[in-house]
Formats: sequence, structure tokens, C-alpha cells
Amino acid sequence: MVILGLTGSIGMGKSTTSRLFAEAGAAVYDSDAAVHDLYSGKAVTPVGDAFPGVVKENQIDREALGKIVLQDKAKMLLLESLIHPLVQGMEMEFLKQAKQDRRKVVVLDVPLLFEVGKDKAVDAVVVVSAPYDVQRRRVLERPGMTEDKFEAIYAKQLNDAEKRKRAHFIVDTSRSWESARRSVSAIMRAVSSIASRTV
Repeated sequence: MVILGLTGSIGMGKSTTSRLFAEAGAAVYDSDAAVHDLYSGKAVTPVGDAFPGVVKENQIDREALGKIVLQDKAKMLLLESLIHPLVQGMEMEFLKQAKQDRRKVVVLDVPLLFEVGKDKAVDAVVVVSAPYDVQRRRVLERPGMTEDKFEAIYAKQLNDAEKRKRAHFIVDTSRSWESARRSVSAIMRAVSSIASRTV
């Protein structure tokens, strides 16, 4: 089983690329979706205790939490220390199931793959990329997004040029989704042949 790490800065088209990998036959673990699940499940009590006022209707209000942690490094580190072990546990379960299902290619969709050192735990890294102006336009089109919020998120992520340098594969989403789909298919062919040889 080949494990690919999929990453890309905000607005690069990582979520759509993740879906393209799933369409192409990869088993995809979405760490953002895992966090969403945790915010209405196992993480409610510990995060609610650490950040009073962020629990609404038995789930974490992401917007309220974001206002507290985005501008405060110590609080962000505290949040990560609560969430990461839970996400890690869900990921281990996912990988175990994928192995039992004899999946050839697994994709771990992790926005902060390099930042948390996860690139060392995968066989190859796929970086989703687009020029800065495309990225910025996409992000600012999102509901509730502001320049300040974008800059805070952008500053927290490793820059795109550095990510591209460290990547084994790059999917450029700035041309068309059909072009991105072809890139994903080519990556799947390349890594599936490796998986076949190592079985």
C-alpha cells in the first residue's frame, strides 16, 4: 500500500483534488472532515473546557473558536495539543481499514502536512498549487472571509514555493479541473505500479 500525503495552502483547490483522487480509486482520509466530526463529538468537552463559550448546541462553534486562536499562538498550540491526538487516532483506524481492504493507494489529505512533520510519515507528497493571485481571489470569494483572516491563515502556512520544492508530485489547479484530473490520473498510474511491485 502506497501512502500519499496531499497538501496545499488555503484556496489552492486541495479539497477538489482530494475528490479527484477518490474518483480515481484512492482511499482518501480527510483530516479536516475528521476535525469537523470531532467538533461535534469527542472534542466538544476538552475544547469547551479549554475555551469557555465556544460550545453551542453541543458542538464547537468554529467561528467563535477561530476568533480566539487565530491571533494567539499559545492558544493555537493548546488547541492543537487537544485535537491532534484525536485526529491521529482516527487516521490510524482509517489506515488499518484500508490495509484490510487491500487498497493499493491511500491519500492522507492534511492541510498542514509539512508544518506538523507529517511529510516524513508518507511515501510521497502531492502538493496542490496555483499562483498567488488565483489563490487570493478564491479565498476572498468565500463567505465570511476577510483580508485580515486570509492573511492570518496565510502566515501560518508554509509558503507555496517551499511546498513545491519539497513535493514529489505537483497538481496545478490554475488551468482547468480537467487538467488537474489528468495530473491526478498520471500520479495514480505511477504510484499504483509501485504498489503492485511491492505486493
